[in-house]
Amino acid sequence: MSRLVKCGLIQCYLPMQEGEGSVKAIKEAMIKKHLGWIDKAGKKGVQVLCLQEIFSTPYFCPSQDAKWYETAEAVPGPTTKLLSKYAKKYNMVIVIPLYERATAGVYYNTAAVVDAGGKYLGKYRKNHIPQVAGFWEKFFFKPGNLGYPVFETKYAKVGVYICYDRHFPEGARILGLGGAEIVFNPSATVAGLSDHLWKLEQPAHAVANGYFMGCINRIGIEMPWKVGKFYGHSYFVNPRGEILAEGSGNLDELVVADIDLDKIDNVRNVWQFYRDRRPETYGDIVKLLP
Repeated sequence: MSRLVKCGLIQCYLPMQEGEGSVKAIKEAMIKKHLGWIDKAGKKGVQVLCLQEIFSTPYFCPSQDAKWYETAEAVPGPTTKLLSKYAKKYNMVIVIPLYERATAGVYYNTAAVVDAGGKYLGKYRKNHIPQVAGFWEKFFFKPGNLGYPVFETKYAKVGVYICYDRHFPEGARILGLGGAEIVFNPSATVAGLSDHLWKLEQPAHAVANGYFMGCINRIGIEMPWKVGKFYGHSYFVNPRGEILAEGSGNLDELVVADIDLDKIDNVRNVWQFYRDRRPETYGDIVKLLP
């Protein structure tokens, strides 16, 4: 019997831009908007749901404005507590990307994982932090220090990779070695060079590691930064690199796919990448420095 899991991704616009309200009001409006979409996911029977990168705020990293530190919170904390109620209500796993405040002056780009029933399972902290071409993330985030955890949820073994992480194959492989069946990549990526890579790297990770991926991107232009247009096209991809479901480029949307986890065994029995690995020959990866 197939292990079918209904999975969902939410991509959506900001309901309130900078300048239209306080930092607190902008965050509250974004959370409120997402609650409606989470309700829609629950009513559609979604069992595993992931939100977009730092879902409760704008992608504020084109600025270097310390006022956005105010939006950071403890993880677990108030937002994970709130969404845990929805996880319990709909018996749904939720991956919750948040701006985390670990202590005074120490912040992370984080994703909490809440199990069906509402139990907090743990968190992933984004490991690779860019600082280039308007993406001034090192001003806001410290590099992650929790490794690459895989979370045993009610429906599947779930891993998380966040945005810029997707350019690095090493962590993607570690998630596979850790048993991940579905890896989610909540992102904030804009039109340009990224468009081509968006449909290249993550299917490649899915194929190389024999798991499913759920890839989420924002949509629209977030003012006043004009770093570019977030182009949406959130999608699910299977271990053969085939797109299962895809969102549009300009709409608030819940992207849903039925994932058959038994296909992981089927694919890995054909492509024996884990059997044929030669980790004893890979030492130069960590020895050779630029």
